[in-house]
Amino acid sequence: MLYLVSTPIGNLGDMSLRAIEVLKSVNLIASEDTRKTSILLKHFEISKPQVVFNKINEGKAVPKLMEKLKSGVDIALVTSAGTPAISDPGYSLAKAAIDAGVAISAIPGPSAVIMALTLSGLPLHSFTFRGFAPNKEGPRKSFLMVDLTSPHTLVFYESPFRLQDFLKSAEEVYGDREAVVANDLTKMFEKVYRGRLSSLQVELQTERIQGEYVVCIEGYQEPKVKAPRNKYPKAKASTD
Repeated sequence: MLYLVSTPIGNLGDMSLRAIEVLKSVNLIASEDTRKTSILLKHFEISKPQVVFNKINEGKAVPKLMEKLKSGVDIALVTSAGTPAISDPGYSLAKAAIDAGVAISAIPGPSAVIMALTLSGLPLHSFTFRGFAPNKEGPRKSFLMVDLTSPHTLVFYESPFRLQDFLKSAEEVYGDREAVVANDLTKMFEKVYRGRLSSLQVELQTERIQGEYVVCIEGYQEPKVKAPRNKYPKAKASTD
């Protein structure tokens, strides 16, 4: 069995009982960052062997892990934080397991995408998660342009080094829409900034920018057009 195990995005108190039970039961843990996972395992008194599974080595790691899964080894896949395969390693191994008929299960839990949306105050009935935008301005704007007329709330991840550039590009592409920037979710210094894209750029200039950010932007709304008034009054019905 392959288990995709969600882990806390900051607060260790968000670790589920089921996630702990699964990590204690498996034979092997595939970790994006074994050092971070070791801290998690130690906190919950879990002692299991780990192997590295990240974006750099996944091409070589998938065949090796598949051999173990096919031989009856139970493996848990965890990333540095949050839900595996959501802008993190995991898709390639999950797809390989499904294609090979290996049993697969997911242990739900923390996700920065869902938490940021919940706190945003923006419509939640539908949303589009777009992950990280390209680094350079041209490709970034082309990337954003794809959703120019999408009515869904848009969700992005961004690094502290490109946050201001991203917000500037978003305003230039989408106009000055309502948006939310979330940082340090579930942690002691959790911050959620709300406002229009222009005001957020100004506000964040004076803030200490560090860690990964989640940016939520309202979807496209059709301009409200007032119906033209009829300058000729309606004729009254004749009473003759």
